[in-house]
Amino acid sequence: MEKTVRRIEGFIFWSRWLQLPMYLGLIVALGVYAWKFLKSLAAMVMNLPNLTENDILLQVLGLIDVVMIANLLVMVIIGGYETFVSRLHLDNHPDQPDWLDHIDAGVLKVKLGVALISISSIHLLRSFINTANLSEHTLLWEIRIHMVLVISALVLMVTDWMLSKKMAQAHPPSQITTDSK
Repeated sequence: MEKTVRRIEGFIFWSRWLQLPMYLGLIVALGVYAWKFLKSLAAMVMNLPNLTENDILLQVLGLIDVVMIANLLVMVIIGGYETFVSRLHLDNHPDQPDWLDHIDAGVLKVKLGVALISISSIHLLRSFINTANLSEHTLLWEIRIHMVLVISALVLMVTDWMLSKKMAQAHPPSQITTDSK
């Protein structure tokens, strides 16, 4: 019976690798966003003589939006893989992101929440600049959705803080004493 339980547990642990095709798919999506960015940048540069300052601002905000989504994808790909699938073994790699040293599921959720708020903020700013072309109804819904994201991220941060505090109380750091001779 114990041997069967160990096999089941091993199979359950192995199942994390079923996420690998999803992370590889997100890398393909990142490539799509890189292509979209370059295409939008080239179109803006080629059409520069015909653009007003407001048009340029809207297009630059669109480029920033694409970059923020790409950052979100990188965070999910690297952080998710490291947290849920396997270690990346990047110790002492000069390009290793600082945040990767202290990432866990709670930190990843908070970082994703903040990234979504940032993306929503850029989108909302684009809408505010382009109010002449949007209905009041649309703007109100964009503000409501943004506020839901902000409140959700705050709830995630408070929950993570409370869990961290509870874990620290349950498992206080050991008191290390050194003997000086």
